[in-house]
Amino acid sequence: MRTLVQKLLPRTTFKQVVAFRTYCTDKILDIGQPTAASHPELMKEGEITPGITAEEYITRRKRLLELLPEDSLAIIAAAPVKMMTDVVPYTFRQDSDYLYVTGCLQPGGLAVLSHDFGLCMFMPETKPYDVLWNGKIAGVDEALEFFKADEAYPLRKMREILPDIIRRSSKLFHNSITASPAYVDLEAFQKAAENGQVKNISLFTHELRLTKSTAEMKLMKESASIACQALLQTMMHSKTYPHESLLSAKVEYECRMRGAQRMAYNPVVGGGCNGSVIHYSRNDQKVKEGDLVLMDIGCELHGYVSDLTRTWPPCGKFSAAQEELYELILLTNKECIKLCKPGASIQHIHNYATKMLREGFKELGILKNSKSDLFHHLNPTSIGHYLGMDVHDCTRVGYDRPLKPGVVITIEPGVYIPSIFQGPERFAGIGIRIEDEVLITESGYEVLTGSIPKEINQIESLLNNFCFGSTMHAPNFMKASTC
Repeated sequence: MRTLVQKLLPRTTFKQVVAFRTYCTDKILDIGQPTAASHPELMKEGEITPGITAEEYITRRKRLLELLPEDSLAIIAAAPVKMMTDVVPYTFRQDSDYLYVTGCLQPGGLAVLSHDFGLCMFMPETKPYDVLWNGKIAGVDEALEFFKADEAYPLRKMREILPDIIRRSSKLFHNSITASPAYVDLEAFQKAAENGQVKNISLFTHELRLTKSTAEMKLMKESASIACQALLQTMMHSKTYPHESLLSAKVEYECRMRGAQRMAYNPVVGGGCNGSVIHYSRNDQKVKEGDLVLMDIGCELHGYVSDLTRTWPPCGKFSAAQEELYELILLTNKECIKLCKPGASIQHIHNYATKMLREGFKELGILKNSKSDLFHHLNPTSIGHYLGMDVHDCTRVGYDRPLKPGVVITIEPGVYIPSIFQGPERFAGIGIRIEDEVLITESGYEVLTGSIPKEINQIESLLNNFCFGSTMHAPNFMKASTC
């Protein structure tokens, strides 16, 4: 039965239509993701993803195999496509482990690593109809030539090939988060699982991802720079447009315009007491006159994310109570950053921050004594976390691990006081967090988010002297703050 396209274009073959739609010119091969040929403004020759060379991906795989026990096998599946409705998919984001070892940004593939054969990729196949609707994707040829796999097969042959490989392996490691029924349901895999031979590959991949290469550090610095510039622009608009939804839209726009592929997470834009909700994400209220707004934002650039937070009064002036609390959080932030160096640990820095904040809350009258259990309700978070391809990166690595050069962490002290609490009324409903990204270096640290102001005098000067926008164009419900 002829399709509608074939009926409308009787003199053009269906394959010709597909060939035309895959790419606008025959001179550039379309493999379903950017290449140096298709996107010379993004990539250089020899890179598989922007900033990361084929050589680096090969080195990653060799290092992973060095960590795997003899006669073991690693299986890492690409992230699945998730649907928002029956026909509308969510924007695809690749699984970090799969991307780390292959460089493939596309769904449907399976990476198998072994000491015997290196990297074997099972790649999805497309029919002309699929190409017409969704575009070209990488196949077996691209796996071998572009991603530099040692072996590659169509995904349909996986059931013929993979079971024997599994049976010959004494241990099996896989990514349990993206585990696909395509291989999990195999009898050989099920038997290995019953025998206790199946473990999580993240035990090894998180170790590798923890310390960033020179190329990775460059991408993380660029990601942080984009986020800083975007948040700075948003701060300068906040006096004219003090509304959570507009500030969220503004910061995403600024990140995307500077090259970020997506936000690292849904921006937290908490005005007033909403700032006391640590992962507040509704972003649907106007920031009231005189209230603070807490913005926790980050973007993703070519697989590497940023994460920073600033808190400020859109009206341009901190109140006395806000200033008291803010100065305590700021001092804690700066003192904790000074502790960042090789040999320290997130847990050690956290313990120091806890002591500082307990004593500070007591001096302000928020706590009756520095050992009060109420502290954990006002500050229930860790001082920071690892950062990299994921926002909370390398979760298999404990916070007591000594830091090494090349590790990136966040330092993010905060206080989250509910509207109703047993303490000084002037502090009720105030939420403050000041978060920076810190790269551990041979000599100490480098603050990757140092370009965004956090001193009170800097923030007030910025808001009062460099405010963008005009209230003439703002809807009535979004009029400027003027405290």
